[in-house]
Amino acid sequence: MRIVIAEDDALLREGLVLLLRSEGFEVAAAVDHPGDLVTSVESVEPDLAVVDVRMPPTFTDEGLQAALEARRRVPGLAILALSAFVEDGYAGDLLAAGGGGAGYLLKERVGKPDEFLGALRSVAAGGTVLDRDVVAVQLARPRPGDPVANLTAREREVVALLAEGHSVPTIGRLLGIGTAAARQHAGDVSTKLRVPDGAQAMLSYLRA
Repeated sequence: MRIVIAEDDALLREGLVLLLRSEGFEVAAAVDHPGDLVTSVESVEPDLAVVDVRMPPTFTDEGLQAALEARRRVPGLAILALSAFVEDGYAGDLLAAGGGGAGYLLKERVGKPDEFLGALRSVAAGGTVLDRDVVAVQLARPRPGDPVANLTAREREVVALLAEGHSVPTIGRLLGIGTAAARQHAGDVSTKLRVPDGAQAMLSYLRA
């Protein structure tokens, strides 16, 4: 798998390069400016871009916007966005854009290689992964007539794990309830949130 990294923090950028290469990934470019990300993606046509959301010059969402522009130029590019902060609006922008695998993680997850690499592989395969803290913010935020208010505590756990990219069997194992019960909860979530399947439940909610 060919990967491009865009991160202005030199230590984190080099750490990502070392981690990914140690796992057998090809890091085709590692840049510190959003403009260089777009250029690199066009040049090497990677499978995945790992991108800091906030980059120079204003440190708002330049990294994310550059990644979305890169995807427009190289359709199907998977994007794993990293942020030091819980910014669910940016996560929603990434999901709403569509067009390829998408993930939004807090930078602290890089310090847990198994978790980070699992998310990276899921996004590269076309999946969607959201950081658990982003999910927690969404579930805790009240909205008038919000169907999330009708979810049970167990259903909220299932929604959070679905949004993190876990499969139904894995959710059953993590919660100690078995696959059949996890599938039932996922179906109930779909019904209550009025979405076609459990895996889309949190994503649809974020886009709202």
